[in-house]
Amino acid sequence: MLAANTQQVPETMAQQLAAFVVKARYEDISAEAVQQLKIHTLDAIGCAIGAMEATPLKALHAHLEDFGGNPLTSLIGGGKTSPVLAAFYNSTLERYLDFMDSFIAKHETCHPADNVMSVLAATEYSEKTGKDFISALAVAYQVQCRLSEVAPARPKGFDHTVQGAYAVASGVAKALGLDAAGVANAVAISGASYEGLRVTRSGNLSNWKGLAYPNMAYGATDAAFLAMRGITGPMEVFEGKGGLMDAITGKFEIDWSKEDLEMVLKTNIKKYNAEFHAQTAMEATLDLRTREKLKPTDIKSIRLAIFDVAFNIIGGGNDGNKQHVKTKEEADHSLPYMIAVALLDGAVTPAQYDAQRILKQDVQELMQKVTVVSDRGMSARFPAEMPCRLEIELNSGKKLAMEKHDYEGFYTRRMSWETVVAKFNGIASQHASELQCAAIVDAVAHLELNGIKHLVAVLNESFVGRLAHA
Repeated sequence: MLAANTQQVPETMAQQLAAFVVKARYEDISAEAVQQLKIHTLDAIGCAIGAMEATPLKALHAHLEDFGGNPLTSLIGGGKTSPVLAAFYNSTLERYLDFMDSFIAKHETCHPADNVMSVLAATEYSEKTGKDFISALAVAYQVQCRLSEVAPARPKGFDHTVQGAYAVASGVAKALGLDAAGVANAVAISGASYEGLRVTRSGNLSNWKGLAYPNMAYGATDAAFLAMRGITGPMEVFEGKGGLMDAITGKFEIDWSKEDLEMVLKTNIKKYNAEFHAQTAMEATLDLRTREKLKPTDIKSIRLAIFDVAFNIIGGGNDGNKQHVKTKEEADHSLPYMIAVALLDGAVTPAQYDAQRILKQDVQELMQKVTVVSDRGMSARFPAEMPCRLEIELNSGKKLAMEKHDYEGFYTRRMSWETVVAKFNGIASQHASELQCAAIVDAVAHLELNGIKHLVAVLNESFVGRLAHA
């Protein structure tokens, strides 16, 4: 008689990740990380409010009015809909300006604040606390940033929404209070279903650049709700045949039992409304403009040396001609445009991406004088630094230069709460009154005390110049 096989089948990585998600507690997060999670939440909300009147958002709002769901969770600016549609709409608001936070690894860049609105919708739906929201958001940050470090998808032509599918599902499942089996199924369903292509951020850019992550978040949020209902997913989504490792990333390892909730401390806030890898170049441009009292009409040529990732994404290396700029999506992914408009306007804010501003002759001509090159030494220093050297030659023959290795907002030189509040007010005040801005800042500052109900209540109010939701 054969002996019974008592050997246990090893846990899959999805199950190991689920155990990490379920175990995560607010008390495990350092005070510094809690503060940073609140800072990044406020920054994300400011970006969302600032995008309210953008044309794609009006189209999406009309889409929700036609196909909106059960009014269970809040939309920023008024109205309610289903949690999955709230995650989609509010995430699109947050993402559209491209002014939110970033995390950089050697071969991947992501924006973990893209998870905020999905986690917020799930926390409101499940009637959880402010501490629960912070814990779930910490989970989402940890999952997305760690996968970006060890399992980059960009080299194989895939978008950073790939790692986000696991992050959103984990954060939403945590906010819903799912057990380990539920979390594992949410992760498995989402991870097996949402692998966006890098073409979204390459070549001639479209509205989809700002909607790709929100669309994935919509699906990943839905995956967590399906798992809540008992729907199962492929447990070998990471290591199985045709899974993430086999199809896209190659083999990688993460011991989720040893992970903490501190990755937010390695993330960065944008100082300028520019693609993240341009932040040091923008600071250098504006500092040089101020120091030398530069007049754009005096400029003969502009040369920027920068690390290879920035060169390839926004400098013209791998992603097409960056001196042919006609749309907002192309402009905020073009170093020549951003340098030129910074020199002309002395600022890089949402106003610099107005359609009429982009097409003006002054910026169209000045960006043609910009040359961007990749520097091997600077590339070796990335991502611990974001180095660049800006050189400007004047018509008189005089040569000017400015070099940077980080900027205010990089994790090595963090923005203070007060600076982020100033950024929030600068963006949100276009659509929110002074009293509304103050109420939102206070709600986020005391999130662990006042809870989610108070925050969503102030976000659900109608804002200045905003048409009420039907």
